[in-house]
Amino acid sequence: MQLVNCTKNTIIAQQVNLADTFWLRLKGLLGRKHLPAGQALVLYPCSAVHTFFMQFAIDLVFLDKQGTVVRLQENMVPWRLSPYVPRAVVAVELPLGSIKAGCIEHGDTLAIVGGVKID
Repeated sequence: MQLVNCTKNTIIAQQVNLADTFWLRLKGLLGRKHLPAGQALVLYPCSAVHTFFMQFAIDLVFLDKQGTVVRLQENMVPWRLSPYVPRAVVAVELPLGSIKAGCIEHGDTLAIVGGVKID
């Protein structure tokens, strides 16, 4: 249940939740006051994200089907719509500052290891 940067051999998040249905993706992080450090929400399939009705900013990482980072979006504040990322099949929502703290870069390969918790 961890999100790992395989390129840098680092752990990005220790707790990963998967949103893999329409309703889970639509709900996303709505209703939460914050996303604690060490957590991530993986949206699949997903090539764009909204932060409508959210109460906090997040970092976003978009991955292609191989798990390669194809776009990074830092500090996405509430009431915004991310750009559409045609090559993306996964969007990872992370706590604000996670991209810099985890040294995540375009071209890195990320993977979920140890299983996934489905909400």
